[in-house]
Amino acid sequence: MSFDTPVETAVAERLYNDCDYYDAESLLTEDERRVLHRLRDFLDREAKPLLADYWERGEFPDKLVQPLIELDLMEPAELAADGPARGIYQGFRIFELARTDASLATWYTAQAGLFRTAIRVGASAEQQAEWMPRVVDFSLKGVFSLTEPESGSDIAGGLSTRAHREGDTWVLDGAKRWIGGASTADVLAVFARDVGDGQVKAFLVDREASGVALEKIHRKTSLRMMQNSHITLDGVRVPESMRLHNVNSFRDVAAMLRAMRSDVAWIATGIQAGAFEAAHRYVRERHQFGRPLGSFQLVQEKLARMLGNLTASLSLVVRLTEQQARGVYRDQDSALAKMQSCLAMRETVALARELAGGNGITLESDVARFHADAEAVYSYEGTHEINALIVGRALTGESAFAR
Repeated sequence: MSFDTPVETAVAERLYNDCDYYDAESLLTEDERRVLHRLRDFLDREAKPLLADYWERGEFPDKLVQPLIELDLMEPAELAADGPARGIYQGFRIFELARTDASLATWYTAQAGLFRTAIRVGASAEQQAEWMPRVVDFSLKGVFSLTEPESGSDIAGGLSTRAHREGDTWVLDGAKRWIGGASTADVLAVFARDVGDGQVKAFLVDREASGVALEKIHRKTSLRMMQNSHITLDGVRVPESMRLHNVNSFRDVAAMLRAMRSDVAWIATGIQAGAFEAAHRYVRERHQFGRPLGSFQLVQEKLARMLGNLTASLSLVVRLTEQQARGVYRDQDSALAKMQSCLAMRETVALARELAGGNGITLESDVARFHADAEAVYSYEGTHEINALIVGRALTGESAFAR
């Protein structure tokens, strides 16, 4: 589909008229666009009216969970004839969620990205056959539990949760922190260091198992709707059958992160789209000095910078997704996309807040929500500095990581 060609199906209009300046949407099939239109309709009708109130209260709108699941977005029936959902569709699914709300995107990708990747990369063929269908239909909900209270960026060497084997059972002790969605998950994909060989292993831990304690993290100023937990593991017993059999070192964990960082880059790009659209709408509706805000030179310059950031980020994540669809997965590629899209996101949401003036710090314009939520996305799944060092290592052949 070219930019100027009318769509001769039930999908009569483009999804991203204003924020997709170079028409990356044209890479989608009509069926993929139809699914995304269905998601857009739900988000506009059911989700958007709730967001400001739930964000302010620091609660997740649980009433949206089942309807979102029933939208059948992970492997939509409409796309089944062509095989598994394509990466470009999955990217735009994240983009659509994030342009509405970062917490909704983070919640959905916790299952469709993080947990699904843990199973896809870490589980044996037999385990995948048993679990993956349940991951796709959400009958087995899980979260990725890697970060610890004292180890985030240095998790490769600093992971302190321990696992020791007793026959066909593993015993886990330690703590995890910032685990989004843990309180409503069925299982926690917990990464722990095997005291026997010193290598990192992964386990699916029943959230309600004896010795598991979850505490909600309060007083957040970003991603307030997303429910993050501090998890304590005290003598938690896990059968060998619930160990992810293909995770036997941190190298295997790194393979998961390599795939998942592209999801975060799509979230960062979607946040830019939401902030840009909110600011664009605001300057067309708001009048000052007897003129629309959008008629002033400095306002137009800020809009142009925002669109430039957004367009560059969307081009970056689309190209990364195309490479990954061909089986090209490199640490430096996903790290560069995450780093650069988040840098652009930070500037874009700041410009959106400037354009909305004093109203940019209230939830009514949506700008404040995007501005605050961007800070969490900037840091999770690898900080700017860590991703820069991954790229730098690839460029120079020298590791600058602290030892």
